[in-house]
Amino acid sequence: MRFADYCGIISDTYHYFRPYLRTASMNYHRGFHSYLWVRGQEFDAYASNPPRRKVDDYVNENYPPEWRERVARFLANTDDFTEERHYFPAQVMELGIDWLKRNRTYRKVFLWLESFDPHEPWDPPPRFDTYTDPAYKGPRLILPMGGNAADWATPEQIRFIRGLYAGECAFVDHCLGWLFDALKDLGYLDNSVIVLLADHGHPLADHGKFLKGGDRLYSELLKVPFMIYAPNLTPRRIKALVQFPDLLPTLFELLGMRNLTELCKGKSFAAVLRGETDTHRRAIICGYHESVDRCIRDETWSYIIRPEGQPDELYNLADDPKETCNLIDEFPEEAQRLARQFGRLWFRHPVTGVKGVQGRYELL
Repeated sequence: MRFADYCGIISDTYHYFRPYLRTASMNYHRGFHSYLWVRGQEFDAYASNPPRRKVDDYVNENYPPEWRERVARFLANTDDFTEERHYFPAQVMELGIDWLKRNRTYRKVFLWLESFDPHEPWDPPPRFDTYTDPAYKGPRLILPMGGNAADWATPEQIRFIRGLYAGECAFVDHCLGWLFDALKDLGYLDNSVIVLLADHGHPLADHGKFLKGGDRLYSELLKVPFMIYAPNLTPRRIKALVQFPDLLPTLFELLGMRNLTELCKGKSFAAVLRGETDTHRRAIICGYHESVDRCIRDETWSYIIRPEGQPDELYNLADDPKETCNLIDEFPEEAQRLARQFGRLWFRHPVTGVKGVQGRYELL
């Protein structure tokens, strides 16, 4: 069975078309019949000239030269943005809508449409920049740095950055509205599977730091926007635990290609989407390959395994959804139960035992 007659990708995620990323070749567009790149996002090597705007208006005194250079690159890339249609999400969605119109003639199509936003830098159009304090007089910190936010930004600046992020999200949602309207008007909703998915959530100094990172394995990073539409599915919200590898076999099953699910590493959750069950995985494990930290969680508990010398963390997600109260000493058996569900393959270093907060003092 043929998956699609025509496949396209449209994105402003410049990493995809870079000839290399660190040591790995990307060229992600190979295999697609058509590809369209929106240039200039983030630090894309697009504009060669210095920015017309002053970098000092977008950084504070704690930004080192390399971070100032990143801000300068983005400013140069976006100096000519004078209308909302110039901003990256608008460009991506308009190109996507045009592609869907032009390729409606095909019986089966696959479109990978990806907006890099609301990834930082966060610089929403003025009409959507309504979540920041109008009385704020400091620099417009569109690019938060890593590390402890309190070390490089004031509380007022941290609140301002969060407001910029909210405005960026609002603008992306606005542009997605154009896409959803077009899908309906063009008749795609009658016979298509549509997936809305992000690659990760985003820490906003909820636990002290902005940006993603191996040590930030909390809900604000691990929980992602994830919606699936198909004509025969009843809209509802599910609580089942799923992970990224589960998406491909699920799509295969929804498209009548269930025999291909055996080739996948993930596990189809089509039965959950059809309302036949409310559960999928007993627990999930998350972490960066190069990082020691791992997070194992089920529907109630989240256990974060830290490197040697650091206490582990355990949170009751039902009672403490913001993960503020570490219960590792009160319920070590829950951490042990979660850890036993995954073998050594999943850990950078062997897990020798639950490291409580009090235990390191009791053993001295």
